[in-house]
Amino acid sequence: MPNLTDIAIIGSGPAGLTAALYAARNGLSVTLFEKLMPGGQMNTTPEIANYPGFANIDGFSLSEAMSEQLAPLGVERVTAEISTLTREDSAFTLATDNKQWSARAVIFAAGASRRKLGIAGEEAFIGRGVGYCAVCDGEFFKGKPVAVIGGGNTALEDALYMAKLCPAVHLVHRRQEFRASRILQRQVLNNDIIIPHFDLVPLEISGDKQVERLTLQSVDSMETLVLDVAAVFIAVGSIADSHLIAPLVETDAQGRVIADESCQTPVPGLFVAGDVRTKPLYQIVTATADGANAAMSASYYLEALE
Repeated sequence: MPNLTDIAIIGSGPAGLTAALYAARNGLSVTLFEKLMPGGQMNTTPEIANYPGFANIDGFSLSEAMSEQLAPLGVERVTAEISTLTREDSAFTLATDNKQWSARAVIFAAGASRRKLGIAGEEAFIGRGVGYCAVCDGEFFKGKPVAVIGGGNTALEDALYMAKLCPAVHLVHRRQEFRASRILQRQVLNNDIIIPHFDLVPLEISGDKQVERLTLQSVDSMETLVLDVAAVFIAVGSIADSHLIAPLVETDAQGRVIADESCQTPVPGLFVAGDVRTKPLYQIVTATADGANAAMSASYYLEALE
């Protein structure tokens, strides 16, 4: 078999990096496939204050530390996007456009992508004021008013980050109160730069060559409100990047793979970890827990084969 490895790990966010760590330390050969750079969505988090051992650390630094921990363990790292994954004769074949690998087991940890609003003007202004990562693009709009859409942790973190750069940050949520943690809510509501807008939904993003306006609509009265903003950052949840294995497994409405704490799917030798798996809480710490569980489950599976 070409390029045979014990465990192939698809995705190098906190779940994938932890799975590689545990599998390699267990004496298995590991190939870690990274579509872009290690860290995944963790790289876009400006401040992490709830990961054990770190009172305060940015996401990029944490992902860099996790990545460097793999260096002495012999993990093969491949920067490539897997286009197909098939199983035959108790082994998996992973393929890109021009190369193939074989693996005795696979841990799928591809994570999730930001959900889109699906409103007028959104697609047209992507890269011209519409963004899904305030940490990535916020600096371009320093000194200008912006809007953030959403009411969860990510939205409030984005609003707090942009409040350091902008004179006004409009935080738009469709309900009467935020869903984020209480500490984030307190920080937002005590920040004079952030202007909350409750019971409103985005209706249209408009402008000339760049974003200039965001039109909102009241959930109750259907009246509209127009905000003059230079950018709209959208943080309304995520959809699991499970399309590669969706034909093989059962998924929920968000595309997340249904699997228990063992991270085992109904397909022998196929495991899922991180934001791509159904669970009550999606945090860096639960992603790393998944990575450890998936790696050990895969190890037990391979031992049983022998």
